[in-house]
Amino acid sequence: MRIYLSRPHMSGREQEYVAEAFASNFVAPLGPQLESFEATVSEYLGGDLHCVGLSSGSAALHLALRIAGVGAGDEVWISSMTFAGGIFPVNYLGATPRFFDLDPASWTIDIARLTDELAVADREGRLPKAIVPTDLYGQSVDLDALETLAAQYDIRLVLDSAESLGASYLGGRKAGTGGDAAILSFNGNKIITTSGGGMLVTRHKDWAEQARFLATQARDPAPHYEHSTFGYNYRLSNICAAIGLGQMEVLDERVARRRTICQRYRKALSRPGIAFMPEPEGQRSTCWLTALTIDPALTGVSREDIRLMLLEHEIEARPLWKPMHMQPLYTGTPYHGAGIDESLFANGLCLPSGSDMTDDQQDEVIERIQILLDRKG
Repeated sequence: MRIYLSRPHMSGREQEYVAEAFASNFVAPLGPQLESFEATVSEYLGGDLHCVGLSSGSAALHLALRIAGVGAGDEVWISSMTFAGGIFPVNYLGATPRFFDLDPASWTIDIARLTDELAVADREGRLPKAIVPTDLYGQSVDLDALETLAAQYDIRLVLDSAESLGASYLGGRKAGTGGDAAILSFNGNKIITTSGGGMLVTRHKDWAEQARFLATQARDPAPHYEHSTFGYNYRLSNICAAIGLGQMEVLDERVARRRTICQRYRKALSRPGIAFMPEPEGQRSTCWLTALTIDPALTGVSREDIRLMLLEHEIEARPLWKPMHMQPLYTGTPYHGAGIDESLFANGLCLPSGSDMTDDQQDEVIERIQILLDRKG
């Protein structure tokens, strides 16, 4: 590709931190850079939070659900429109997902539908063990409403904030600070990256302690930790954490640039039949990826027409996530919704949004889309 969807963007300081890690010979999954990275993220999020650096966001979700007590036969209620890594840990634990649609006003989990289904499940004695809503494309879910529901029914709330580090909810509250735990991702295409990696963020000190124990290949039962009969090789490398230290120094700059890119797309491409992901009043998305929908009846072109045209010019664009209830693996899994997520997948597209994309590159993307729309419209 000449223009990527979202590629790593270094600050220039990462090599210094990595050199310090090499000089100290801390090249394993522990060391001062890892401890500093965890502390830096905690400080950035601005609360009494405990952060545990891990090998991936999926690893963080796996540990969070296990610590929450999720096991075989339990239900986990989850956003259907999510990345595969945001659902597979449910399977690892032998639990069963129940999928939920999105609210068209936010493209995050439908709170009204969730509220109604919880009331029904409570009456029928089948409440879920945990709820896992997704901060889609960098936008926070409705934290207040979700925390209220979780408290009302005494259900564990684990937030999938893999795409939203740097976003804020109402009143400036940072995404990734709610619930019993939140998970972050530092994969290569995220806002900031450690090449690969993730983090578990929790207000519960004992959850963080258990996560560290389970993430270091724990093999023997620990009398003070329930369920800790075995563990995993999930700890984040100190070298990767060193990269993260350099990335955290420019996080706000990266978010600002992606928001600017999104605004430029909105200004240039807004026309009948083109709709961008809404941003609820009072919230501030990272705009990790600029996401929009294309109505073929109004524009004369489909999502695929645009994607394939860009691909011919070595420009990467991708459909929105395919809802999990539409995947063969989850055929027959309970789903509650009106198909908002299905419609978004059918007509949705993510445009190149990397923070290192130049204005000239973005102008090319815009111009090529405009030409196609004008020709077909």
